[in-house]
Amino acid sequence: MLSYFQAAVIGLIQGVSELFPVSSLGHSVLVPALIGGSWKSLVTQSASQDSGSSPYLAFIVALHVATAIALIVFFREDWIRIVRGLLRSLRPSLAARRIVARDADERLAWLLVIATIPVGITGLALEHTFRTLFAKPLAAAVFLTVNGLVLLAGEALRRRAPVPEDELEVREPVAVVQGGAVELRQRRPVRRLATLSYVEAGIIGFFQTFALLAGISRSGISMVGGLARGLSHRDAARFSFLLATPVILAAGVLKLPGLFGPAGAHIHGQVLLGAVLAGLASYVSVRFLTRWFETRTLTPFAIYSLVVGAFCIVRFA
Repeated sequence: MLSYFQAAVIGLIQGVSELFPVSSLGHSVLVPALIGGSWKSLVTQSASQDSGSSPYLAFIVALHVATAIALIVFFREDWIRIVRGLLRSLRPSLAARRIVARDADERLAWLLVIATIPVGITGLALEHTFRTLFAKPLAAAVFLTVNGLVLLAGEALRRRAPVPEDELEVREPVAVVQGGAVELRQRRPVRRLATLSYVEAGIIGFFQTFALLAGISRSGISMVGGLARGLSHRDAARFSFLLATPVILAAGVLKLPGLFGPAGAHIHGQVLLGAVLAGLASYVSVRFLTRWFETRTLTPFAIYSLVVGAFCIVRFA
């Protein structure tokens, strides 16, 4: 039985870790396992069941829907432009039998559509298999450690990513305080988000499929894909959050009926509490992260993943 305290704690953890590049699925496995007792049993039964029979999985599905709603609310103006852009482009695209994007909003809409396809297909086909095989504490600890290495690799790839001259974004110099004096430094040229090709969007979407492994961050690995193509941390994060929204929402809505079956019996109050807290935590998280990635990198999250992952490997080995 999922208690209200457990629902509150896991809801807050889900809301933060889904958008921070540290893997919400990994934390939903590792935190209960570390606490032990009745918490550990939540993970044990979820690793072998589906959302139609597992109360914990049904609960996690509701938290994902709350996170997706928070993302839609935060990026509501972006989504209005994206949906309008997609609708504007449909008629000429169908007539020409190819994707026709005449402005940045239309192009971003199609980039998101194409990037969603790989993870959507893989998720439908392999989600249960990946969870039953790898959603266990030791496996999650290993993959969380791998997540840290992936984030560090993303920073290295970002520094080496070629940026064509005609795709550069003009960036203002940043003020740096050094030795009591303020110094203006030129920031590294970055690529505009709208210049991504459809093939590159598909590759970034393919990267996101690895987030089916507990411990690999959805937002983190998508950002690494963007950084490797020369995007700034700000644009890589924005594209990652926008890309995560339809994926999380579709997966959640698809499995949400499980809450109204045997799995959701007697936990509707806990689900509501956890979902509200997850939604609020997600909104605060995305607001913080969009500001963080204006000037900062993935490195602190990589260090966190490596340290916590290594600790958990020792703990569960």
